[in-house]
Amino acid sequence: MGFPEGYCVAVTGAASGIGRATALLLAGQGVRVACLDHADASETAASAGGGAATHPLDIADAAACRAILGHVIADFGRLDGLVNCAGVVGPTNIRSEELNPADFEAVCRVNLFGALHVSQAVLPHMRGRGFGRILHVASIAGKEGNAGMAAYSASKAGLIGLVKSMGKEYAETGVTVNALAPAVIRTPMVAAMPEAQVTYMTDRIPMKRCGELDEAARMIAWIVGPDCSFTTGFTFDLSGGRAVY
Repeated sequence: MGFPEGYCVAVTGAASGIGRATALLLAGQGVRVACLDHADASETAASAGGGAATHPLDIADAAACRAILGHVIADFGRLDGLVNCAGVVGPTNIRSEELNPADFEAVCRVNLFGALHVSQAVLPHMRGRGFGRILHVASIAGKEGNAGMAAYSASKAGLIGLVKSMGKEYAETGVTVNALAPAVIRTPMVAAMPEAQVTYMTDRIPMKRCGELDEAARMIAWIVGPDCSFTTGFTFDLSGGRAVY
């Protein structure tokens, strides 16, 4: 696996977790990285070094996505890849009948609408160049559903459907659009969840362990690299055997 000289990738959710691990791995392989996050991603950019940049971004804001990613493209002169790791869990360990619709909507605004916003911000540029790699981090919950996490599961299922549609729409343009469906990965977001919810999810993994951040980052780096050229609209699993289809 390798990246051509000058390769540029924007990473959302870069302040922590999978986004941070991915940004650092890509930078270590010579990729110019834009670290985007609603939180402060300056530490990630500083650790990445080189040509790394950082910008605040709320992906639930469509106008902000167009403005910030437009700035990244202008600054770098090109954008080869987009890794969308931004996401929220929302309510957990709660039955659907008790779920507040406002909470459901808030989760979808980030996990689903946000994915659409950042994709729309970069697709015209990538299509115009005849090359691009878009990767959205979904979840195994989007394929199988997690009890007590209806908002999160539904938003990630919608994201997988969005990726399938976009992958087919742009299949002849040189732009690929894929998703990654991790099971439980050791991230700050998971650490903040109730222990009972984490145990419920981990017990369903045949390997009986969480995935590690570097495992996710390595897979993402390949998917958004030039070598992943004949797969689009697909959801890659990273589930320790939980999903085998």
